[in-house]
Amino acid sequence: MFKIIGLPDFLEPEPVSTSWPDPPPTLTKPDSAAILAGEMLPVVRFSDINRPESECCAVCLYDFENDDEIRRLTNCRHIFHRGCLDRWMMGYNQMTCPLCRTQFIPDHLQLEFNQRLWSQSSAVSSQLLDESSS
Repeated sequence: MFKIIGLPDFLEPEPVSTSWPDPPPTLTKPDSAAILAGEMLPVVRFSDINRPESECCAVCLYDFENDDEIRRLTNCRHIFHRGCLDRWMMGYNQMTCPLCRTQFIPDHLQLEFNQRLWSQSSAVSSQLLDESSS
């Protein structure tokens, strides 16, 4: 429209994208810690928690709907759409809350997390050794 009346292009608003940018190519495969953290963080329906209806996901900025699957972080109690937080963890290898940067895994679960991560990495190492020797 601005072109029609002779105004420059920079006055045209940029189209708003609701999708995430693609993660950097080096981070497309999630590491074991991100996968394990995803397994340890609870997934619930938004309608199952006591929250006001007007809350929105701080990652995508969309309001929560009653049937949305969300992850509630156990340390800081912030909530996000499941897909938003999973992409944050697994696509970008982030292990902290997108809002306050608190670690995903609470201190009382850190020992269990480390043990599971260690056993998972040992299994992968054994598999790689078996494949390389055959």
